[in-house]
Amino acid sequence: MISPVLILLSGFLCHVANAGRTCPQPEELPFAEVVPFKTFYLPGEQIVYSCKPGYVSRGGMRRFTCPLSGMWPINTLKCTPRVCPFAGILEHGSVRYTTFEYPNTISFTCNPGFYLNGTNSAKCTEEGKWSPELPVCVPMSCPPPPTPKFATLRVYKPSAGNNSLYRDTAVFECLPHRAMFGNDTITCTEHGNWTELPECREVKCPFPSRPDNGFVNYPAKQVLLYKDKATYGCHDTYALDGPEEVECTKLGTWSAQPSCKASCKLSVRKATVLYQGARVKLQEQFKNGMMHGDRVSFFCKNKEKKCSYTEETQCVDGTIEIPKCFKEHSSLAFWKTDAWDVKPCSEDLQTQN
Repeated sequence: MISPVLILLSGFLCHVANAGRTCPQPEELPFAEVVPFKTFYLPGEQIVYSCKPGYVSRGGMRRFTCPLSGMWPINTLKCTPRVCPFAGILEHGSVRYTTFEYPNTISFTCNPGFYLNGTNSAKCTEEGKWSPELPVCVPMSCPPPPTPKFATLRVYKPSAGNNSLYRDTAVFECLPHRAMFGNDTITCTEHGNWTELPECREVKCPFPSRPDNGFVNYPAKQVLLYKDKATYGCHDTYALDGPEEVECTKLGTWSAQPSCKASCKLSVRKATVLYQGARVKLQEQFKNGMMHGDRVSFFCKNKEKKCSYTEETQCVDGTIEIPKCFKEHSSLAFWKTDAWDVKPCSEDLQTQN
């Protein structure tokens, strides 16, 4: 028969042995939590590993029981962040991000001419969804443009109902006899407003003065205004230097000041010259004199090379200089050959004598 003392002693020793084999505090895993969490566990006690909110494991939770050996089994649990849907493209804008994993945040910006309809940033939540919802980039619009005073809207095609979108344009024109100062075309800007409007002003010009030896015609009005026109002409033997028609400009001045220039009397009685690319007899082509601005080329001789070359001259307000190289022969000197009838010099030999 076993002594009661031995039974008590063996039970005490067994208790001491079991107490020495308790399981230690469980290993901490990234993004995971343990329930219950204590500093030690008795054999038979259970713990449960699970991923924290926002993280998931392929195998789900892990349940372990503290064994008599006091050593927890190897834990292969891996918790990885939830991944939100791809959000790397924003039409007419851009997205700044590092990853789309919980708990990262992404931010949004729109291109010039567009604005964000929605939030400028979103966070990947524990459930793997973006919060707030992703925005969109909406085109910036401008209201119908105001019309400047004394102007009309010549071209305007709104592309968003009655409104215009970024970079749309409108074109103005001034009422008759009003001059435009500024750009006739305005543009819808990226800020939703129009570029600077032009201004239409009344512009007056003084009555044009009559040129010497000529005349000028203009509208019979008390005041001459922007875009009014005047026409000039000259008396016989005078040529108009400048345009025949001039216009009142936005600066309050006429576009030109034509004048009448005198014709040239020729001291040469007989000569064959080049006029507008053709050989003509001077005394026949210009029997009434040369008009201001007319150009002719006289033939001259290079005696050493026995060839001819040309030299140009022009009638300028009643004055013309005959080239010194030109020699006019008397009609009695029939044995002399005129320069125009001599073979031309080559380009490198066209030197005067």
